[in-house]
Amino acid sequence: MPVFTRQGAAQPRPAGIIGRMSSPKTLLGILVIGLLAGLGLYLFFELRSSGARGQVVWAFLGDPTSQAGRVIQAGTRCGQAPFIFPTTGLIGFLWDDSFRPGHRHQGIDIFAGTEPGQTPVIAAYPGYLTRQPDWKSSLIVRVPADPLQPGRQIWVYYTHLADPQGNSFIVPDFPPGTREVYIEAGTLLGYQGNYSGDPNSPVGVHLHLSVVKDDGNGAFTNELQITNTYDPSPYLGLRLNANENPDQIPVCGSGT
Repeated sequence: MPVFTRQGAAQPRPAGIIGRMSSPKTLLGILVIGLLAGLGLYLFFELRSSGARGQVVWAFLGDPTSQAGRVIQAGTRCGQAPFIFPTTGLIGFLWDDSFRPGHRHQGIDIFAGTEPGQTPVIAAYPGYLTRQPDWKSSLIVRVPADPLQPGRQIWVYYTHLADPQGNSFIVPDFPPGTREVYIEAGTLLGYQGNYSGDPNSPVGVHLHLSVVKDDGNGAFTNELQITNTYDPSPYLGLRLNANENPDQIPVCGSGT
């Protein structure tokens, strides 16, 4: 078969090594090697930011006392941060972490190291709480004036407050259908759980918290997309951006 130059003129196919490489088996082998190499690089760059933290999380879940120095207590304020820490636990995964290929984490995960329904979750900042009628494990709080940029509105999202079957650990004060109930910072919202939406695949007991953008019309945007969330670092006074903190567990007052 002729090959073509960039100008389109037909040229005879060269012999030798290039000719031998044109056999279907050889080309298939090269393609497979290329795909495997590409996958390896992809996994390396996707998982690089959470691998070290993942090891710490597994160690913590196996023996919470082994990481006691990395646990932050609920209600702690790191420096001059506007938010208080919303629950007691270890920050296992950060904003824009990736613990599976193609995934970009939209918030932070704080692991209690306890059984579901035991570790309290409190409001990190004052605002107006809503719980959609179908939300089993989630709450969202509207903050009319962002403490970092008062001219904009933000939302603070809390989730995984239920057991694997969807039995809620949210306190009775906020039943499904709750809308725009004012709460102060420190208000008890519920307890850490391990609800994932699939009873056969529970997640580790933790709180997922994210700072969600407003849509410009007074509603919250889809939290599942990282572009709809803000880097929570300045809100909590910790290095919570995985791009800037690729492998450390953030601890209040440690610089990480």
